[in-house]
Amino acid sequence: MREIYFDNAATTRVRPEVIELMDRVMGEDYGNPSARHIIGMKAENHIRTAAQQIAASLKVKPGEIVFNSGGTEGNNTAVIGTFLARKGYGKHIISTNIEHAAVYKPLEFLQDMGCDITIIGTDSKGHIDKEGLIAAIRPDTILVSAMWVNNEIGAVEDIPEIGRLIKEKNSRTYFHTDAIQAFGKLTLRPREANVDMLTVSSHKFHGPKGAGFMYINEKAHVSPVIFGGGQQKDRRSGTENVPGIAGTGLAAELYRREHDEIIGRMLRIKNRLTDRLNAMDGVYVNSERGELSAPHIVSASFEGVRAEVLLHALEEKGIYVSSGSACSSNHPAISGTLKAIGVRKDLLDSTLRFSFGIYNNEEEADIAADCITELLPVLRRFRRY
Repeated sequence: MREIYFDNAATTRVRPEVIELMDRVMGEDYGNPSARHIIGMKAENHIRTAAQQIAASLKVKPGEIVFNSGGTEGNNTAVIGTFLARKGYGKHIISTNIEHAAVYKPLEFLQDMGCDITIIGTDSKGHIDKEGLIAAIRPDTILVSAMWVNNEIGAVEDIPEIGRLIKEKNSRTYFHTDAIQAFGKLTLRPREANVDMLTVSSHKFHGPKGAGFMYINEKAHVSPVIFGGGQQKDRRSGTENVPGIAGTGLAAELYRREHDEIIGRMLRIKNRLTDRLNAMDGVYVNSERGELSAPHIVSASFEGVRAEVLLHALEEKGIYVSSGSACSSNHPAISGTLKAIGVRKDLLDSTLRFSFGIYNNEEEADIAADCITELLPVLRRFRRY
């Protein structure tokens, strides 16, 4: 049976070139990068190279890249680290109602610690209420955190404009963006966008799991949340995951070289699948087309069919999709994003996410659409009232 993997927003297959590099680092350049002998220096060189590769993708300085275990750690560092470093200036933080749990859970923690949290809403397409956000900024606002691309419906936020407005209202307010679904899919220039902190996870762009990085502007003061030996200039202690870092750097470099080709292919797949879904009765596509939506995500609601039922029916045909954020799969609940954009109550538990990577093509979109067309009438017969 042919496998069609349309769950790349959850995780991606690691590129062969990345696997080869990581294998070499683990087997040959295995030294501790803090060691002063030649084997340690070889390991350190991999970290330096990866920082340069990532910095080239973002047009920032290599010294502004901090490696970590991935997006969850990065988002926790941005939110909690800012609070710890800047609570003398204020205890007010602003975020949105479509953020990933790796942002809103730390915010809940800080709220219990006495932090004042303001949550901003979105429109029906998942775009942040910019006027409401800017109006909420106060003299004691220390941080605004807003994701660049929503992980469930693919909505692209106008981060450069939001960054400009934030700094105009309060130049001392830091701006953090969760760019986990944006890196490699959009052209990201955090400095130009007035972004002080940006978080990325390697396994979303065909790199290894358990690895990621932050961009932290050299002028931003963010306290570490992991303490120990003082690695990475005291910004994140712990012996660096050199194979993961090397793989992350190479995956970022390959995406940078092939960006236009990759994005063009993803857009063709997205448009093909979106057209097919829009032509089906009782199917509602939640993702936009064009620049206001990411090229690799399609969210669709299927009237009269539970998401989990359709997901497993597609799985039996070798097609793998998601019913929401994979990071929340151990704690199933109705999507806050779908509620935020006003999806009908009866469709909240009938929504699937299709997401694409470098190994997908348009033919797979047609095969998936054909299978859905075949399955829907059958599954709707067993609809529970």
